[in-house]
Amino acid sequence: MIIAAAPKSAWPLLLGGLIGWAASVTLLVDKFKLYTEPGFKPLCSIDQTISCTTVMDSDQAAAFGFPNPIIGVVGYSVVVTLGVLAIANVGLPRWVWGGLWVGLAAGMGFIGWLIYQAVFLIHALCPWCMVVWAVTPLLLAVVTGQLWGKSRGVLQIVVEWRWTVVAIYYAVVILIVYIQFQDYWRDHL
Repeated sequence: MIIAAAPKSAWPLLLGGLIGWAASVTLLVDKFKLYTEPGFKPLCSIDQTISCTTVMDSDQAAAFGFPNPIIGVVGYSVVVTLGVLAIANVGLPRWVWGGLWVGLAAGMGFIGWLIYQAVFLIHALCPWCMVVWAVTPLLLAVVTGQLWGKSRGVLQIVVEWRWTVVAIYYAVVILIVYIQFQDYWRDHL
């Protein structure tokens, strides 16, 4: 079955993919600069708590033996490509949308693990990582609507509640970050 994306799905897919890709590329470039330029400090390393460097220097920043941003650069490139095709009104097989959904869902699982690592074990926040934390659930919600928007039963409920789930995700992440770093926020806000 061939599915063409509606414009209300196509543009957010492209824009979200571009934002995630740009954040991933920036992280990757900064990671390589940390390897090659002694004393390099990324612009997103403000202090001990808001620090891309602290996060990038952790073992978790290369969970599979290579820098995590490589996953983002590749994954978001796929999202951007599909977004461009969707804007051009190119219909794609259902399995392509399903594959994108599985990739984004897996990405959310990995992001959940990375959030836990950053907040509770590394004790630092990387602004570019947080951009990825923010854009991926939006992309998953868009693709969920694209893939199952005309479904019935349980999938219809999933589609109808997807934005509520995204809002709850944001609220939980913001609350966890606020509580875990509340001394920092009191001193800096």
